[in-house]
Amino acid sequence: MENTLKALRTVVVEDERLARRKLAMLLSTEPGVELIAECGTAAEAVEVLRAQRPDLVFLDIQMPEMDGFEVLEQVGPENLGHVVVVTAHDRYALRAFDVEAVDYLLKPYDRTRLRQALARAHGRGKADPHDRVLSLAERLRATPEWLRRLVVRDGERIHFFDVASVTWFESADNYVRVRVGAAEHLVRQTLQRLEQRLDPSRFVRIHRRIIVNLDHVAEGRLGMSGEYELLLRDGKVLPVGRRFRDRLLLDQVAG
Repeated sequence: MENTLKALRTVVVEDERLARRKLAMLLSTEPGVELIAECGTAAEAVEVLRAQRPDLVFLDIQMPEMDGFEVLEQVGPENLGHVVVVTAHDRYALRAFDVEAVDYLLKPYDRTRLRQALARAHGRGKADPHDRVLSLAERLRATPEWLRRLVVRDGERIHFFDVASVTWFESADNYVRVRVGAAEHLVRQTLQRLEQRLDPSRFVRIHRRIIVNLDHVAEGRLGMSGEYELLLRDGKVLPVGRRFRDRLLLDQVAG
């Protein structure tokens, strides 16, 4: 006699209401599934996943505030069990297969396909361990897309900023200090990893610890010490490291 399946505490993340309700309805009749939450926005998903730490997440990739990959990054692998990618584009599905994701659901999906995904999550197929969650987030991107929104967690609140509004980023160990107007925020990220996601035509590394938004630069100049520096439009002065001078092309930035 087959053993009773342990119920997987499951969360559905899908911004389209009808698609979310369809998936929730299908899951509600499946054995071994305990549907604990439905999330219609990326911000809600981050809060719920951090708080609930579910065994299984059905995660839509394309959402307006931030995409499913950014949700994974914000939540962290320690707060997730298995992830099933939900997408309308087979290019994402193929990448998910390449990195041995638990499974994917290609819209429109049916009950048979859903059951196959659940079987994998229950361990009947090849499972996706926690340490592959961030790899999934990085490698499933079909084409590079420069970061447009920045998500900053402040206690129990989550703030969204347009990256264009950021004046500069500064490394702070395993965090990055983000300057937006007169305010500063900390995000759990490394400067090197962040640099890879920023548009290089707008954001330039000027120092081993600093990335600046060129739109906020007033001029490049020689400082009192004889070293190059940047004067920002808000009056802030930032140092330019010697090995970053050529990359900056100061003569084109000035004025």
